[in-house]
Amino acid sequence: MTDEPTPLRRGWTTGACATAATRAALMQLWGEGFPDKARITLPKGERPEFALSYKNFGTDWAEAGIIKDAGDDPDVTHGAEIRARVTRSNGGVVFKAGAGVGTVTKAGLPIGVGEPAINPVPRDMMTAQVVEMAARLGQSPDIEITISIPDGDKIALKTWNPRLGILGGLSVLGTTGVVRPFSCAAWIASIHRGVDVARAEGLMHLSGCTGATSERVVQAHHGLTDAAMLDMGDFVGGMLKYLVKHPVPRVTIGGGIGKIAKLAQGEMDLHSKRGQVDLQFWADRLDLPEIASANTALEASQIARPIFAKTVAEIALKTVNARFKTAFDGTSIEYDIVVIDRAGAILATAS
Repeated sequence: MTDEPTPLRRGWTTGACATAATRAALMQLWGEGFPDKARITLPKGERPEFALSYKNFGTDWAEAGIIKDAGDDPDVTHGAEIRARVTRSNGGVVFKAGAGVGTVTKAGLPIGVGEPAINPVPRDMMTAQVVEMAARLGQSPDIEITISIPDGDKIALKTWNPRLGILGGLSVLGTTGVVRPFSCAAWIASIHRGVDVARAEGLMHLSGCTGATSERVVQAHHGLTDAAMLDMGDFVGGMLKYLVKHPVPRVTIGGGIGKIAKLAQGEMDLHSKRGQVDLQFWADRLDLPEIASANTALEASQIARPIFAKTVAEIALKTVNARFKTAFDGTSIEYDIVVIDRAGAILATAS
């Protein structure tokens, strides 16, 4: 009898936490007092409650905080406190970046340059709270909302924000308000934003790599800037599909021999749980039966160097070109492949 896997617990986005903190702060500012918990309505109709972790107020302002619970998702912002401070203003709903929340410094993101890194859906959610509560309590919906995240500047160093040009802290994110455990969506969305920023800067050559070592090697090999380096990870398909819709002239794909071998086999998600290197395929392809009994692609490359790595690179390039060479606008994308070993030495290239 096989035990059923324990369902993974969902969590809440920074945007949902900021919205609940905003509601709690508005309740204090407009005379209802801080609640123990703030209930909000998410874009898909769910109505979660959030316990307050922090509250403070003065004569014309109030501030509330909520500890982010990302559920079972490996989110670096899990446990961070999201605070919202509200004050009266004269110009509708205005958003400010407090300590630990970043500011946008590059074009290509959903928020303009110079704006606090609070994405459109969280802005809409917080604005809806202001409008609804102002109408109910007979208040003016002119409110300045300042979102802050203690230690957010330090946490942001573990994210893609600095490379995307979001400086000084974290982003307030979320489209549904819900964090789904181990979702690929957030990672792929970050790849897309990286493409957007690079295109807005006019970069002609981008690179997606499977890890930090391959990224370092490819960046040095081609002399690319940080903004040209996309955090592809295992999601080569997510990157390539977006590039076909939003093309640049040249793209380099870099990675270890195992990951690139899976790409050559046609895999678009290179995670070990999604597929394995088919060593029998490569043994047949190269007419080298001894490869089939290797434990890993790296061992196969050691048995059959340099022909194995070179063949992997060339077939990976053909695989990519067959599906992603021509962009939707009819332009052509030039791809090249760089295969490295664990020490960072280049085993093979194809272009």
